[in-house]
Amino acid sequence: MSAKVVPDSGKKNIFRPPPGAKYLQFVATAFILIFIASVAVPVSAAGEPTVTISNYRVTPSVLMPDTLGTITITVTNTATSASLQESIGITPADAATTLVRDINVNIENVHLEGSGIEVLTRDFDRVGEIGPGQSIPITFSIRAPSKSGMYFPEVWIDTTNGKSTRYPIPVNVNTPIGIQRQAILIMDTSLTGSVNPGEEIPVTLTIRNAGQTLAEDVTLRIENVSATVAPKNSDSYHLGAIMAGGQQTVNLALLSDKKTEAGLVRVPVSISYNEIDGSGRTQQSGIDLMMKGKAELGFVSVDTNPPRLAENTPFDLTIRIENTGTGEAKQVSANVDLPAEGTKEAFIGKIKSGNDAPAIFLLEGLKGGNYPYTLNITYTDDMGVHTLTRQMNVRVSPADNSGTIIILLIVLVIVGVVGYRYWYLPRVKGDGKFPWDKKN
Repeated sequence: MSAKVVPDSGKKNIFRPPPGAKYLQFVATAFILIFIASVAVPVSAAGEPTVTISNYRVTPSVLMPDTLGTITITVTNTATSASLQESIGITPADAATTLVRDINVNIENVHLEGSGIEVLTRDFDRVGEIGPGQSIPITFSIRAPSKSGMYFPEVWIDTTNGKSTRYPIPVNVNTPIGIQRQAILIMDTSLTGSVNPGEEIPVTLTIRNAGQTLAEDVTLRIENVSATVAPKNSDSYHLGAIMAGGQQTVNLALLSDKKTEAGLVRVPVSISYNEIDGSGRTQQSGIDLMMKGKAELGFVSVDTNPPRLAENTPFDLTIRIENTGTGEAKQVSANVDLPAEGTKEAFIGKIKSGNDAPAIFLLEGLKGGNYPYTLNITYTDDMGVHTLTRQMNVRVSPADNSGTIIILLIVLVIVGVVGYRYWYLPRVKGDGKFPWDKKN
C-alpha cells in the first residue's frame, strides 16, 4: 500500500503511513520470529569430533631388508562423548527443551604412503562411521627396502566434512636405533638338603640380572598355591636393586606335608621389578622339587609255630615288618642267622607306606636253650638302598626226661634182683635160695 502525498500549501510535506500500517508491521515481525523459532537451530556443539591414530604396531619390530611385515594402526574418534545440542519448540519456554545426539565420523579413505617402504595393501575405501570414543584397527602389508635405515611411511585418513589426518609411522629396517635394552632376571634354585615328604626343605634362590640395564625394586614372592608345600616363614622378599650382571641370593625354607606323594612338585615364584624408565615388569618362575619317598621299616610282631618250642622239634618263625615311612619300600628281603637247618632267608617284595608284610622262616629243631640271633632286613626306596639290623632271641625248652629216668630205675632194680637171685646166690651158697627160703 502506498502513502498519499498532499500538496504543500506553504507547509512542509509530511509522510504519514496509512491507518493500520503499524498493525501490519507487528504481524510481519511476529511471523518472522515464529518462523525462525520453528526451525531447529544448533545452539552448541560439545566437541567437534575427528579421528586420530591412537596406537600402532610394526611387526616385526625390526625388519630385515627385503622382508615382509605389517603395520597395524588403531583409528579412534577423538570425541569420547561428542554431541550436538539443538533447540526445539516455537516459544521461548519451549526453547529450553533440547535434543542431544551423538556425532559420528564417517571415514571415506585410509591410505598408507610408503615414503621408501613398499606398501602391498590397497587403500581402504568407505570404511564407514565410528561413534564417539570408538576405534577400529586397520592393517597394511609392507615390504622393507633393500637398504637399512629408519623409514617413516605416512597414514592418510580422509573423513566426510572433516579434516584429513596425516600420521607418520617409524619403521626400523636392520638398525639398532630404538631397540629397547632392558633388565632380564633369571632365577636359579639350589637345594641344600633332602626333599622328603613331611620334612623341612632348605632352598637357596639366586636372582641374576642377565640384561643390560638396572633392575630396581626387585621383589620375590613365593606363591602358596600348593596344598602340600608352603613357605615356612615369609613368602615375600624385597631385594632392592640388581645391577646388570649382578645377583642376589635368598635363603628360605619350605614345609612339606607328610602325605605328599613322591614326584615333581612345582612351587610358583613371581619376580616383580621396575625398569630403568620406571615401567613395572613381572616375571614368572618356580621352584621344582622332586619329592622322594622315604620308607621306614619296623617290627609289628615275632611269632613261632608252635608257640612253645620243644627241643629238636621243627618250627616256623614269623616276623611281621611294618612300613611307617612316606615312601614305598621295594625289594624287601630278610634273613636270620639261627644255628638251625631250614629256610633262613625270606623275600617279601614291596611294602607300601602304612602297610606290613610277614617274613616267614621254616627251621628244623634246636637243642634246648636260649639262642640270640641277628635279623637283617634289606630294602630300597627313592633315597637308595638300606639295611636294617636287629638283635633278637629265641628260646627252646629242653626235653622232659623224668619219665625215662623212672623207667630206667625200675629196669635197673629188676635187673639187680634177677642178678642177685640167679647169679649171685647160686655162686655164693650153691643152692641159689634166698635166705628166707631156708627158714621155711
